[in-house]
Amino acid sequence: MSDKGAPLFNDLPRGTVPEGLPLVLASGSPRRAALLTAAGYAFSIQPADDEVECGICSRETPPEMVARLAYRKAADVAQHTGSAVILAADTVASCYGQILGKPKNRQHAKEMLQLLRGRPHSVFTGVCLWCTASSRCVVDVCHTQLTMQAVTDRELEEYLDTLLWEGKAGAFGYQDGVDWLAVTEGSETNVVGLPMERLAELFDSFDQHAQAIRPENAL
Repeated sequence: MSDKGAPLFNDLPRGTVPEGLPLVLASGSPRRAALLTAAGYAFSIQPADDEVECGICSRETPPEMVARLAYRKAADVAQHTGSAVILAADTVASCYGQILGKPKNRQHAKEMLQLLRGRPHSVFTGVCLWCTASSRCVVDVCHTQLTMQAVTDRELEEYLDTLLWEGKAGAFGYQDGVDWLAVTEGSETNVVGLPMERLAELFDSFDQHAQAIRPENAL
């Protein structure tokens, strides 16, 4: 394995949080927190309830699903937060139309990796910025295309032994240093769980693109 992870956290762009409000990360993901910290954001962490991710619709496309879940996570945290900007995100991998979320166990992770190896696949992250002070939000989806080498069963087993796949969409971590994953299009940090380039743009353009939050806006 190569040391791919460290460069991902260097020279990350940083936008300006709207209205100078506190930033709240609606996620318990250590990788998203590490990216925000590396970019120089000050923030607190308040994960959304796990039940927010229930009720997945089989007819949804990956972009539709991650947008909806990011919105629901932000809405959940907004109920318990004062004046702040809430950042919520949801990430999935997709290969030949099959949506790959977080693996349930080692066998599930192995099946995902066997599907992905030797094939191009996509990673989608939905991002929601929710300003509780002005009751406005913006939702966006970022897409990254990757290709996994046709690795051997032994290489897959060695990776599974590391347990680095736990809690990661598609059962892999691009930042983990596996040299058989390559980004062919899009943001590398998006694969980690938060597209930092797009996030900076969303912060800076929030006032232009944010919409009023109404009950009927629910995704």
